[in-house]
Amino acid sequence: MSFFNELKRRNVFRVGVAYVVVAWLVAQVLQLVFESFGTPDWVMKTILVLLATGLPLALFFAWAFEMTPEGIKREHEVDRSQSITSQTGKKLNLTIITVMALALAYFAFDKFVVSERTSTVTTEPPAESTQLEAQQAVTSGASTEPDKSIAVLPFINMSSDEEQEYFSDGLSEELLNLLAKIPELKVASRSSSFQFKGEKIDITEVAQKLKVAHVLEGSVRKAGANVRITAQLIKADDGYHMWSETYDRSLDNIFAIQDEISAAVVDALKIELLGEAPKSEVVNPEAYALWLKGRYMYMKWGKENFELAIEALKAALVIEPDYVEAWASLSVAYLTQTQSGYLDYDKGVTLARDAIEKARAIDPNRPSVLARLASIQNQFDWNWAAASATIQGALEQDPPDIRVLGTAGSIASNLGRGEEALAYYQRILDVDPLNLVSLYNKADSLHRLGRLEEARLTYGKLLELNPEDWGSHTQVAIIMLQQDQPREAWQELELEVDPQQQEFGRILALPALGKEAEAEQRLAMFIEQHQSWAAYPIANIYAWHGDKESAFKWLEQAYQQHSGLLTTVLLEPLLVSLHDDPRWGELLDRMNLPH
Repeated sequence: MSFFNELKRRNVFRVGVAYVVVAWLVAQVLQLVFESFGTPDWVMKTILVLLATGLPLALFFAWAFEMTPEGIKREHEVDRSQSITSQTGKKLNLTIITVMALALAYFAFDKFVVSERTSTVTTEPPAESTQLEAQQAVTSGASTEPDKSIAVLPFINMSSDEEQEYFSDGLSEELLNLLAKIPELKVASRSSSFQFKGEKIDITEVAQKLKVAHVLEGSVRKAGANVRITAQLIKADDGYHMWSETYDRSLDNIFAIQDEISAAVVDALKIELLGEAPKSEVVNPEAYALWLKGRYMYMKWGKENFELAIEALKAALVIEPDYVEAWASLSVAYLTQTQSGYLDYDKGVTLARDAIEKARAIDPNRPSVLARLASIQNQFDWNWAAASATIQGALEQDPPDIRVLGTAGSIASNLGRGEEALAYYQRILDVDPLNLVSLYNKADSLHRLGRLEEARLTYGKLLELNPEDWGSHTQVAIIMLQQDQPREAWQELELEVDPQQQEFGRILALPALGKEAEAEQRLAMFIEQHQSWAAYPIANIYAWHGDKESAFKWLEQAYQQHSGLLTTVLLEPLLVSLHDDPRWGELLDRMNLPH
């Protein structure tokens, strides 16, 4: 008998096939389970090594031993006439068929159950995203929206390390920004798409809320220098998967993956590009990951988070010194650290200005750089002419960046051009209806223009979306005080979640409730606790209470402190009683503001 026939007789081939099929199915099921429970990558790798090691052992066992009615015996001890290898072979055939049926069932489960599960965003939101957690009911269905429209949901972090959340979030945002560069495609903004992070919402419902016809979602699994990205494009009205792909690459290929996903979306939606397809900006992948981490950390706010953000961004710039976005983000990190009181004012503004100037030296016309430079010129330098010129250059680029429109609105408001500011914020809301920051700014602009009922309704809409929106309940209470409704204002203040804003509003309201003594006592305590930064709010309180002398005293202190809050003085509703005082005009002149 030939060696080949002997291998067949002893069922070595059948054992090998059965072992491989069973091992593959076990590996697939374990991978699904481990990803669900966040099991470390080394566990799965160890199991794969053990399964691979077991194959030659199984083949050796099939060759050297035989199953008999009396149990397992060495093959040479079995009488050929008593051998039951043919019966064992039939059992192995049945095993192979059964396992292959189970494999088919697994494919069905992976396609129709796991895919549906990943069609909802289930990771926990970062601490800073309370402004983005709300939802807005939109009456029109996704099927009525423009066919060339899409929302990019935050990709799910499937890494065993929860701290890799910054990478999945950052990748999602970069894909969104890349697609937004395609003029023929309408893309929902980050603030709208990311509000669904942590929510289990049907894809069709998400599309209806965001007014888009398609949704791009997926997952990211990062382990060291390797990354697995799964992406799928879904037609919202019927849930049909138009395209899906899984990329197993090294981190060096991250930008190519982004470009491939963008190209796949363009192809699936049959978009005819008028120009070249946009490409990702290629930088060192390690620097890119550090930039994503730095940006994620400063958006979470807090002393330690600011420090971690700056550390990551500096590390990125050591690797990639000409990384424009890293310089721009470093500038923002310094400013937020300064505004939060964790960094000396002069030092913080100087560091922020130096960082943005380095970004500008590398790419002088980038909108994100111009917007941040204009913000410094506006809020910290009080150089209105320079700020206006800088933001005008950014506005001339088409389409204008949302950050550019927001900065333009802030500059216009500070210069007393309330209607112009309102128009900028409305432009943002036209393309990004769930942008809660712009909704707040719109309400604030209406308030400053004296359109109290419209402002109140707009704040109400914002609070429907997010009842815990910072400061909005206090602003509604101030409008109520202007409308001579102090009791209603006091009730509204009970809903305010920020204790400083709440106390500010209560001190404003107490005299109208006949509690002047309590107002004075609370104001004294407020001054003792917050005078290092709150000179401008304190001036507002005194002006509302009719004490002009004290109001101008604290406005002068805000001026000497170069408080960024003072830049909003021109249209401040609480300071209207000061407008007929000569000192008001003198203050505006010193700040180079128009009368």
